[in-house]
Formats: sequence, structure tokens, C-alpha cells
Amino acid sequence: MTAKSKKNGITKAAARMASTVSGTGRGKTSAKAPAAKAQSAKAQRPQQEKPKEEQKVFISDADCYLFGQGTHYDIYKKLGAHPSVEDGREGMFFAVWAPNAAAVHVIGSFNGWNEDQYAMQKIGEIGIWTCFIPGVGENELYKYLIYTPEGRKLYKADPFANSAELRPGTASRTANLSGYKWGDGRWMEAREEKNVFKEPMAIYECHVGSWMKHPDGGDGFYNYREFADRLVDYLKELKFTHIELMGILEHPFDGSWGYQVTGYYAPTSRYGSPKDFMYLVDTMHKNGIGVILDWVPAHFCPDEHGLACFDGKCIFEDPDPRRGEHPEWGTKIFNLGKPEVKNFLIANVLYWIREFHVDGIRVDAVASMLYLDYGKKDGEWLPNQYGGNKNLDAVIFFQHMNSVVRGSYPGFVTIAEESTAWPKVTSEIGTEGLGFTFKWNMGWMHDFCEYMKLDPIMRSGSHYNMTFAMSYNSSEKYILPLSHDEVVHLKCSMVEKMPGYQVDKYANLRLGYTFMMGHSGKKLLFMGQEFGQEREWSEARELDWFLLQNDLNAGMQRYFAELLKIYRKYPCMYEIDDSWDGFEWINADDKDRSIYSFFRKCDSDKKRLLFILNMTPVEYKDYRLGVPEKGSYKVLLNSTDPEFGGAGSEVPKVLKAIKGDCDYKPQYITFDMPAYGGLVIEF
Repeated sequence: MTAKSKKNGITKAAARMASTVSGTGRGKTSAKAPAAKAQSAKAQRPQQEKPKEEQKVFISDADCYLFGQGTHYDIYKKLGAHPSVEDGREGMFFAVWAPNAAAVHVIGSFNGWNEDQYAMQKIGEIGIWTCFIPGVGENELYKYLIYTPEGRKLYKADPFANSAELRPGTASRTANLSGYKWGDGRWMEAREEKNVFKEPMAIYECHVGSWMKHPDGGDGFYNYREFADRLVDYLKELKFTHIELMGILEHPFDGSWGYQVTGYYAPTSRYGSPKDFMYLVDTMHKNGIGVILDWVPAHFCPDEHGLACFDGKCIFEDPDPRRGEHPEWGTKIFNLGKPEVKNFLIANVLYWIREFHVDGIRVDAVASMLYLDYGKKDGEWLPNQYGGNKNLDAVIFFQHMNSVVRGSYPGFVTIAEESTAWPKVTSEIGTEGLGFTFKWNMGWMHDFCEYMKLDPIMRSGSHYNMTFAMSYNSSEKYILPLSHDEVVHLKCSMVEKMPGYQVDKYANLRLGYTFMMGHSGKKLLFMGQEFGQEREWSEARELDWFLLQNDLNAGMQRYFAELLKIYRKYPCMYEIDDSWDGFEWINADDKDRSIYSFFRKCDSDKKRLLFILNMTPVEYKDYRLGVPEKGSYKVLLNSTDPEFGGAGSEVPKVLKAIKGDCDYKPQYITFDMPAYGGLVIEF
């Protein structure tokens, strides 16, 4: 199907946006960037429910006991700031865990930050402090003033706050999470019935603040609602199944990309309110798109207003810096041997599931949690009780977390960014494994990028870089990631990694994406790489949407959309991702010509897909390839098609199998294999 014959393109309205973001605001273009909705985000807001009658919030002995045991999975409904009613008066109930404090006061915008007016009362031996303040409503700024036994004053944000002041402010903000009218009931019901391993999963990794910006100066951030309205059609038309959002948990520094968190229970206020974020998730769900959050339990921000030395002592981190600090990152490490800390983190995952309907978490830097010596020199770490470098508390934590979360919500996915060969990262819950649903295949990512950046004349010597991942594919449930980490810090964007002149770079990237989509494993791609973003990513600027006025970039975007269309249409592409039952090499050893050939298969559908990839700029006349069946072979996709920016080739649309031995098969197909050619063939 040509770009002209496609009814909607990707998208018609997108063409207008491409000219707008380029600064022209006029003229025709074939570019396909996301366009604004006809209606404003405000006009499309769902109706809000009438608030339910408020109940009194309080801390009971049972709450204290369960929190001390690390099993109070609703603790976020008690700790923090919550609307409450006491003696007929509406107000806000505040509760904070500060076991070493001599006294705690609530201060805020509602009392002019008076440090003496609202003293909190200590409840039980566990060290929870509470206070009800009548008349306090939503959107009030506040902090806890903590007095240490030595007389020091600490001004701390609320660890359980549901909202926060916009940076550079560091206060917490009162919020009411009730009242949003969700419209994603069908999605939520269907989610729990699906077998995620047999479903397609193509994830678009995205940073809200830099995907697209307002042109009117300042930060230029779209709020959650505007972002949702602009992004949703783009994802649908490109056929992504999920979005993975970076930097949603509140963090003080934009340049950390959200990986140094201060507010685990607060969607960052950079892009709006908690209910605005609910709208984002709701919108995605109503359009058939899942939402995954980056989640960072490996370390946290050391800023004074945050969790570090919270009540004058280390209650969230280990007091010994050899266990409690990352010297390389300058961050603090959670003390996972402490029940209250484990409870804080596990309840946090449940909070995002229950209150915001998210569909999964990608757990950052899992390897740094599993190894006590990760990123540390001799003398900077302590061994476990058996003298080893494995963090046994982290193992127990992951097993506990996955057991609770996946056991309660079977359709929810937990994804480990784990870069070592730690065994059984993905496993059934309740077994000796860690219990994650999926693991990022960092080995595949490294080998893929190292191979693709080679000059084609050098590729034969590294031929097996591209085949190695299949040798261990059945050991875990994998996602193949081309993430933000691969397009920053002088690593170059995906297209700029490729060798050759500009046209060669795009031809190579189309080949690379074809190999990725055909390979076993779920898929993840960072924003902008689908259309050949040429500059490295920066959180300070939007993607280079103006590139979509160029034929190579528009062609790349169309090509990736076609790959995703094929991926989602054919069950053989995703139903069996973790065994040889779903993948078979035809020729994995053609290193002299740098050609790879394999096919995907499954039990539920007779249709299979054959992939043939020529990683050199050399055309091979009368190329022969052994095939598994007699009959006709239909070419679905050719990466050299001019529609996608290719040079064109004369590969027939239908290839007939010919009797004769080839590649250990009793029949073969023959054609002229195009230079830098990638073919997807149905049989």
C-alpha cells in the first residue's frame, strides 16, 4: 500500500503539525507527526463523580502492627495527607512515620508556615505521628517539621504525599484522589483474563516533557491531558500496544530523567495534577493501549527535603554507607531488610495499580540491587552473612513484591532491567526465582548495536553476535529493548549508529528493525527512533518532528508502522517467544555473505513468516534459500521499497518453491537478493 493510497496516513492531521513545528505553518508535506485534537483537552475531560461522604481517617493498633511486619498493603491510605471528617468538621488527616523524632509539627500554606500551631501526636511504639487539621482542603502546600533529639530542625516533604509543589519548590501538596470517573472498565476486566506471554507487546518508551513541547517558551511542557490527546492517535496508527513512561514519580532534577525520586506516591507536578494523570491512563486504556511506569526502588535522591536521614537517622536507607549509598551515582540505597521499607515500596506498586490503573512497572537497575558490590570498589561494600556479594534482602524483596502484586493482579506485568546472568529473573511466583514477568534482554541489545554499527565489510567477523541471543532465549521471558540509554551520552541515535552515507544509514536501520521485529521476544523502542531521530535525545528539547518532512524519515516511520502492523496481525510473531517451538533458523551460518534467514511459527495459526536479511550493500543474483514447505511464498514487506526510502528492487511479489535440496530443506526459492535488503514473506 502506498502512502498516497493509505486512507488516513500516519496521520493527515499530522502533516499540519509537521509544518507547524518546522516554523513554516504552511505548505504541503508528507510528514507524519502527531496532531492536536479538534477539541481542547479541557472540553474532553470526563465527568467527575460527586465526592462520596468523607469518613474519618485514623491509625489503629492493627495498622501499626501490619506496617511493622511489612504487610500493610493499604498503608498509603493511612500515612500521608487524606481528607477526613472529625466531629462533623471537614479537614485533612496527616500521618508520618518518624520513629526517631522528638517531636513533629505540620506546617503549611494554610497557617502561614507557623511552626508551633499544629503539633502531631505519636501513636504506638512504631513511631507514627498523626494530626487532624480542620478546614484544610486540596492544593495546600505543607511539610513536616521534625525535631531530632539533639534539637535539630528538619523540614521534610511527605514520603506518602499524593502531589508535590512544582520544582524548584520542595513542599508536598494536599490532594483528593477520589471523584475521577473512570471509563476503562472493559480494558481492566479484559486485562486480568489475558495471557500476556501469548499477546503482542510493542512498547513505546516515552518521556512526557520532551516528546513534544509548546512553542511558547518556558518549559514548554504539555500537561498530562494534552499529552494523552496528542499521543494516543499516534500510538494507535503506528500500532504500538503499550507506552512506557519515564519520570512520572516526583523528582527534583529534570536532568535525572526521573531516576532520582523524592515522591514515590506523587505523579510529578511538572505535567499537572494526579487526576490529570488518571486522564492520561484512562485515555490510553479506552483506546486499547497499556501503560507501564518506570519504577525506581534501587536508589533514591539524597536531597535534604526527601527520604534521606528522614527523622535525623537513616530509616529508609542503611546507616552504614557501604550498604546505604551508591558512591558512583551519589544516591541512597533502600534498606530492604527493614519491614517498613519493604512495605513502603510494595504498597507503592499497589497504589499505582489501584489508584491509577497502570498495567505494569519497569523496575530500573535491578542488577544494582542484587549485587552488594555493584559499582563499588574494594572497601566500599560489605558482604552478606555468607561472605558473598549477593544481596539476599533484595532477593527476598523481589520475591515478596512479585508474589503480592502478580498474585493479586495476574494481568499486571513486572519487568526487570537486569544486565547480568542472574538466573530465573522471570519465573512463576512462589518459586525460587525472582518472579518477574519479563526481563529486558540487555545482552541482545548490546550485541545488536555493536553489530549494526560495523562497516559491512567487517560484519562477517561478528556474524554470530546476531545469532547468540537465541542460544539462551529459552532461559527467561525476554523483551528486546532499544531504550533511551542507547541514544544518549555520545552513543548516537539509532540511525546515526549505522555506517555509510545518509541513505545507507536509513537502509541499515530498516534492516535492523526488521531483524528485531522478527526475533523472539517482546519489543521496546524509545521515542523518536521510529522515524530516524538523528540527534541524541535530550530532556531539554522536543523530538525533531521537522525531520518528517524528509523522505527518508517519513519512509522510516511508515516502514516501522508496517513492521508493527505485521507483528500484531500474525500470531506466529508473538505467541511463542521463549522456545524453539516459535523460531527456526534456516541459515544462521551464512557469514561470508552476512545474510540471516529464519522463520516464525506457532500452533494456533497455520501462517508462518519468513525473514531474510542481507546486511551488506551487495546484491546477490539468483540467491537460493531452502524453505520448509512446498507452494507459494508471498512477499509482505521489502525494506528496499521506494515508499520507505529504499532504492527499489525487483523481488517478485510471489515466489514459488522449487524442488531441490538447499539449506537442509527439500525445496528452495530463488530471486535476486537486494543490497541492504530485508524481506518478510508469508507462507
